[in-house]
Amino acid sequence: MRLVLASASPARLGVLRAAGLDPLVEVADVDEPALLAASPDAGHGAKVTALAGAKATTVARRIADTHPDALVVGCDSMLLLEGELQGKPGDPDTARRRWRAMAGRTGELVTGHAVLRLHDGSINQVAEGHAVTAVRFARPSDAELEAYLATDEPLAVAGAFTLDGFGGWFVEGIDGDPSNVIGISLPLLRRLLSAVGVSVTELWRRD
Repeated sequence: MRLVLASASPARLGVLRAAGLDPLVEVADVDEPALLAASPDAGHGAKVTALAGAKATTVARRIADTHPDALVVGCDSMLLLEGELQGKPGDPDTARRRWRAMAGRTGELVTGHAVLRLHDGSINQVAEGHAVTAVRFARPSDAELEAYLATDEPLAVAGAFTLDGFGGWFVEGIDGDPSNVIGISLPLLRRLLSAVGVSVTELWRRD
């Protein structure tokens, strides 16, 4: 059974590969702002899970002919700070403002997950959920922050930080699942795979 990751994130792919999986990567192109605007009253977890589901569904339909019996995994991460979800900042000014708000505080990294099981090209089973990990941020100096922004790393990641890259220097600690902060929760994914009738050990590489 082919495992397909509906994400362009190298961090998510790295987590899965380090954990013994070798997924095919298919990037999902969805209009995230439009999807979020369509459910303004949904809870934070429901919003990121809906995004994950949309990505997985888009990819599942695309690969139905070439991989009719695949497992498709979609994820979406956002940082919850002061009651607001924050995605990728996209530009240095936005990332700088985010970090000034985050410094010395605790936020929650919320990642929605969706697992779709295909059978004969049709979506046969669906399991969804979200994971939350608290992240305690340091107070980088102005010089440190500008150096971090200059790497471009925080511009393209949820919450303008990473745990497994340059941003790890400015994370004081976490409470919860570390893989979730990187973008995909291994404990949650294992449970979701089980919910669609697949043991994660069946997917491990047999090198």
